[in-house]
This record gives sequence, C-alpha cells and structure tokens, in this order.
Amino acid sequence: MNARPIVSALSLAVAFFGVVSCGGGTGDGTTDPLIRIDGSSTVYPITEAVAEEFQNKNQNVRITVGVSGTGGGFQKFCNGETDISDASRPISKTEVEACAKNGVAFIELPIAYDGIAIVVNPKNTWVDHITPAELKALWGPEAQGKVTRWSQVRKGWPDREVHLFGAGVDSGTFDYFTEAIMGKAKASRGDFTSSEDDNVLVQGVGSDESALGYFGYTYFEENKDKLKLVPVDDGKDDNGKGPILPSPETVRNGPYQPLSRPLFIYVSHKTLERPEVQAFVDYFLKEGPWLIDQVGAIQLGDKAYETVRLRFEKRVTGTVFQDAPIGLTIDQLLAREQ
Repeated sequence: MNARPIVSALSLAVAFFGVVSCGGGTGDGTTDPLIRIDGSSTVYPITEAVAEEFQNKNQNVRITVGVSGTGGGFQKFCNGETDISDASRPISKTEVEACAKNGVAFIELPIAYDGIAIVVNPKNTWVDHITPAELKALWGPEAQGKVTRWSQVRKGWPDREVHLFGAGVDSGTFDYFTEAIMGKAKASRGDFTSSEDDNVLVQGVGSDESALGYFGYTYFEENKDKLKLVPVDDGKDDNGKGPILPSPETVRNGPYQPLSRPLFIYVSHKTLERPEVQAFVDYFLKEGPWLIDQVGAIQLGDKAYETVRLRFEKRVTGTVFQDAPIGLTIDQLLAREQ
C-alpha cells in the first residue's frame, strides 16, 4: 500500500461532531469524551500517532494510550476498563474466556506487521547469523543456569559469558517469540534481563559487547545506530538467499519466518455505541496505513486492509487468529472466515 488513503477529514469531523454533541460527560468530572487505550509497547507508537492526528482534528476528544504490555492490556480490556486494546499477538483462549465472563464482545482488527529483531552489540564480531535451533538452545527453560557462554551455543564462538535481554512476561513479544522458537508460549528461561520497555533492552544490548536480545523490528529501526541486527537462518534453504534479515518485504511476504507476526487493535463492541470511539476506529483504519509508515512499522497489503475495514463495518466479533499456525499471512488467515 504505497499511496496515502484519501479521507475526507471534513466530512468525518462533521459527522462525528454531529453525533458527539448529543453525548454526555465521561464520568471523570469533564464533559469531553474520553477514549481509553492500553496494551502493547510495540503497537503503542502506531496508536499514539493515530491518536495525535485524530485529536488534532477533533480537539474535544481526549485519548489516553497506556503501555501495560499485551497481557496487561488484555486484562484491563476484558475487565471493561478500556475501550481498545493494543496487542502484538492474538488474544489467548484464557483472555477470550475472561472477556466472555465479563460480557465484553470484541472486534479483532490486524493493523500492521512486525518482525521480532534479534540484535547484538555492534562490537560483536562473531555472530553473523543465528538459527531458530540456536535461539532455542539459548532461551529454552532447560538452558537456565546451564547455557551461560557463547561457546556452548556454536563451535567457534568465544568462551565468554552471554548476557540475554528480552521482552517482559506480560509482553506479546515474549509470548510470540517463545511460541515461535520453543513451540509453546511463555516457555523460557527466567535468568535474563526482561522489560516491558523496549528502550531498556536497547540500552542494555547497546552497552554490553556480550549481549544478545530481541524485541520488535520497529524499535531496531529507531535505534539501528546503537545495535547490530542478526540475520535468521531457518535451516530450510528453500529461499535461495541464506540467512534473512527482517525488512518490510521479508516480514510482509513471508521469508522472515518464524519471527514475523501481525499487530492488532481489539475494539470493545459495546463501546462502539459511543460516536467518538466509532469515529476514532474508522479514522484508524483509513489513515492508519499512512501513519504506520511514519513510525517505521510495516503495512499490510491493500487486500488485507480492505478485508479488515469490511470486518469492522460488519461488526464481526471474535477471533480468527487465536491458535493460528505460525507462518500464515494475514490474508490467508482472514480468508478462513470468508
């Protein structure tokens, strides 16, 4: 999707204000409508950018965007504390059950792609690529307290300590990485430096020659002068190109597997009765693709965006991405419900 979607901001604003003017206060002592969003740190830059643009055009609407991690965001969402949840992985079965228990029906909307970047310090001279099997050897639960040196992972790597940095346990990045590499979400050694704040991970790897870490590709792009990106070799040699670096092309089209993934917003069906939420999500799906480029994330294809917008217009609730096989594209997954 190369061209910026054409949106009549004026018509959207007129329709929006015509409806919101009939609404009441937010219950927090003000009369301005308030939209509450929380969740993934990876999705945060996208949502924050859309929220800022929307508020510039709709100055009587307030939007708060929190960063509790995907898991923390879903907890608030399923408790009815937020209107929209940012997520860097699909909603889990347990979270679906929690939402159902509390009467929170939701619409699942993929909005971008992301790759999980494997990074080392720029002074690291020995890692030119890594395999999923080597990542598993480093990060698997059985590695805790046992695999502590680079030389234990690959012959020829130095006999020096390896220091690991990764996403916090409430992060969707943690869930997706562990499922993709270990075959089971949350299966990981615990003796590593973890954080929900990707900036902490960037600083950790960027200041430690013996470090290796992982986080969203978007954050690497913002900090590529401080880090060295490591190509991933899935060992299949079916692409004819050897180890693959994450990029918009390799993430969107499939070669960067198993570490490419969709990003989502989940919208409470009930809150769409509020015109400000309806208008914001509509704006997100129309203007979001252009803003996604601005923050360094990776757009879906034209067909996928059309399908997602149709899903929202029809108010299709539930999930098609939960328990989906690793490696399917968004187009393939959305086609399963057509």
